[in-house]
Amino acid sequence: MSSKLSTRFLPESEYGEWNRLVALSPDGSIYSTPEYLDVLSSTAGARFRILVAERSGELLGGVGLFERQSAWGAFVAPRLLLYYNGFVLRPHESKYPSERTARQLEILTQLRQAVERAGYGRAMFRNRCTLRDARPFRAKGWDVWLSYTYVVPLGDLEALWGRIEQNLRRLVQRCGRQGVQFSDDDDFDSFYRMHHQTHERKGITLYLPRPQFQRYFECLRSLNLCRLYHARLPDGRSIAAQLVLIGPNAVSHTVCAGADGEFLKIGATAFLRWKAFEELSRLGHTANDLTDAALNPVTHFKSQLGGDLEQCLNLRAPESPPFRLERAAFDALRAARSAAGALARRLGLRRPR
Repeated sequence: MSSKLSTRFLPESEYGEWNRLVALSPDGSIYSTPEYLDVLSSTAGARFRILVAERSGELLGGVGLFERQSAWGAFVAPRLLLYYNGFVLRPHESKYPSERTARQLEILTQLRQAVERAGYGRAMFRNRCTLRDARPFRAKGWDVWLSYTYVVPLGDLEALWGRIEQNLRRLVQRCGRQGVQFSDDDDFDSFYRMHHQTHERKGITLYLPRPQFQRYFECLRSLNLCRLYHARLPDGRSIAAQLVLIGPNAVSHTVCAGADGEFLKIGATAFLRWKAFEELSRLGHTANDLTDAALNPVTHFKSQLGGDLEQCLNLRAPESPPFRLERAAFDALRAARSAAGALARRLGLRRPR
C-alpha cells in the first residue's frame, strides 16, 4: 500500500525541485515559478507561497499562491500579468486511464483541502487548458466556469504560416518590403509609450504604474524570463511592441502588447507577431499562449494568427461574507454601467466612462 499523501508549504531551499516539476508538467507555466512570483509580488505589493502535495518525499503537484490583502482579508486570485495561477500536477506514467485519473483526483483533493484550511476570504484559480477535471472542487461547492485563450503551435512554422489568415500574411510581407525591422531589446520607454497609448485609445487598464512596470520588466530581463520584441521603421522608431514571458516550461506567454496609433494600418502588429513566433520557435518554445480570448476586436485579431482556441477551468472557493458582499456590489455596478451604455447607444449618445 502506498504511503499517505500530504501537503505543506515549500521552503525556499526546495524551490529548485518545484521548478523541475513545473518544467515537466503540461499544467506548468512561468506564472507558477517562484522567480516570477517573487518579481510580481515585489512590484505589485503582494507575497507568495508554494503549496505542494507529496508522497514519500516526491512532489506530485502543487500551486503557487499569489496572496494579496484587502479591507476584507487575504485573498488569492489571478490579475493582470498573472493570467494563470492554477494547479500543476506531475504526469503519471501508468498506462491505465483509471489509475491516472485516481491519482489526479487524490492530489487535487488534498490541495483543495489545504487551500480551504489556509483561510482566504477569496480563493480563485485559473488553470491552463491541460487541467480538465473540476470534480474535486465542484463536489465541495466551488464555483466552476470556463474562460478561453488562443495557443499558437510553434513546432512547424511552415504549417503555421499556412494557418495564418491570408490578409495578415499579406501585411507581414508588405512590412518586410517596406523595410520594417524586428528587434529584441530592452527599449522599455517605447514599449510603455505604446502601452499607454493603447490604454487611452481603447480604454484598457494599465497593467502597472510606470515605475513598478519598469522594475518588473528589468527584474525579469535580468533573470532571462522575458523578451521585449519591437517592430521598427527603417529609421529605428518602434511602432509596435510586445512583452513575452519565457521560462522552464516550453510554452511562452505574450502578456502585453501595444502599437503606435499613427501606424496601425501598415500591419506592423501582424509583422511583429509573426517575427516573434519565428524567434520563440528558434529559442525552443513549442507554443505561444496569446493570453485571453474574451469576445472583442483584439480577440478577433488573435483568432487570425493560426492558434487553437483552448478552454481553461476557473475555480472559486466559497467566499467569506465580506467578499460575497463586495462581489455582489461589483456585479450590480457592472450591470448598471451596462444598462447605461445600452441606453446611451439607443439615444445616440456617447457611452459614459
